[in-house]
Amino acid sequence: MTNLPFGFSSQDPDDPDKGDSSQGRSEGGAGNSGDLPGFGLGGMPGPGGMPNFDIGQLGQMLTQLGQALSHSSGGSSGPVNYELAKQLAVQQLHNNKRTERPSQEQVKAIEDAVRLAELWLDATTSLPAGVRAVQTWSSVDWVEKTLPTWQQLCDPVAQRMSNAWLEALPEEAKQAAGPLLSMLGQMGGMTFGSQLGNGLAQLGGEVLTSTDVGLPLGPAGTAALLPANIERFVEGLDRPISEATVFLAAREAAHHRLFSHVSWLGQRLLATVEEYARGIHIDTSALEDLAGKVDPTNPSSMQELMGSGMLEPKNTPEQQAALNRLETLLALVEGWVDVVVADAVGERLPGADALGETVRRRRATGGPAEQTFATLIGLELRPRRMRDAANLWRLMTERHGVDSRDRVWDHPDLLPDSSDLDEPLDFADRWGAGSADLDDPIAAIRRAEADEAARSDDSAEGDDAEKREDDS
Repeated sequence: MTNLPFGFSSQDPDDPDKGDSSQGRSEGGAGNSGDLPGFGLGGMPGPGGMPNFDIGQLGQMLTQLGQALSHSSGGSSGPVNYELAKQLAVQQLHNNKRTERPSQEQVKAIEDAVRLAELWLDATTSLPAGVRAVQTWSSVDWVEKTLPTWQQLCDPVAQRMSNAWLEALPEEAKQAAGPLLSMLGQMGGMTFGSQLGNGLAQLGGEVLTSTDVGLPLGPAGTAALLPANIERFVEGLDRPISEATVFLAAREAAHHRLFSHVSWLGQRLLATVEEYARGIHIDTSALEDLAGKVDPTNPSSMQELMGSGMLEPKNTPEQQAALNRLETLLALVEGWVDVVVADAVGERLPGADALGETVRRRRATGGPAEQTFATLIGLELRPRRMRDAANLWRLMTERHGVDSRDRVWDHPDLLPDSSDLDEPLDFADRWGAGSADLDDPIAAIRRAEADEAARSDDSAEGDDAEKREDDS
């Protein structure tokens, strides 16, 4: 059975850079311990292929539903039961012995590492420090403190999936089900919650920092590292853990500089996920086929069929465009962090190159970032895009300097797009050709917007004048 919460496939056979994703997953990864039974509404199809809902079976189904709902502590009124997700994630982390509490020595080491990293970063980026607090987390801390952001990310997709189910149900099915539909919604929240819990448990046992997946998951301005996971990360690297801690603290601090001082960035990432979610739809014919295969006497039949991928949504061109923008934006974030951190620690940490290569290899073999987005919305970040983004930021630094490079983040319209990652020289040349506007790139954008508005007004006035002539 798949571990993907929303039934999405994460396979990308055309990506030559993609390794065996199982190499990047811990032995204590998510399994089926959190799976909950799902339930169907009907049996065999009736005439014309439409589901034939036997009202006499509703009593038995309601009993099954009541038994399953009793497993949900606290319930959930939203599309995902986040309380259940947290409980399952924490339980799995305990079972897999991933709940080590940080020691006082580890807390002090991480505070010192972040402080040192901030000093080194001052020389490699014009963005000021964004860290206001430093915390040392266990895996359970990570689950609990990042859950509010996961809710923002998951709700749009889960809500749209739930609505798509209702929209796809034939009218006869809705009338036959009646009040059962609301109970099915609660069951959907439990199903999403159980599978999200599995994913959070896997990530919680592997992530190294609060921004390890490329998003500001934790509280704003709070740098957080997970020392127990860092210890496992350095096994076999032949590098001292103190060195790895400073290196990862620099990555964490660099992420916070970007997310703290590029105010639109976090919201843009969330908005792109929501844009993708709006396009989700369910194939009605698949739903009818599913109804014919559900055995109402077998509580696990719906769960098994949902896990089979029968109802996997097909991406529309608009959704694919949203996924491409999300992939590009995340690649730009990670590529910028790679360049800034390499410049900050390269001559100070003897093992910086080895640590950087380990991080890149971790991505290519299915690290937390790829697993997270494959789990959430079916997107696997391509390592090639991250390398391309790093190459672009390196070129911008060499051609235009640190200050000019970082001004690219002043406005979303200034950012490179996917084609620029393919041709970074062209982007760097265009940026240099616009040197007259480099001191105030936002003003240049506003002038362009004003010119476009003026042209639109002139066109509208021309149309009005032409209409008046025709009327006369």
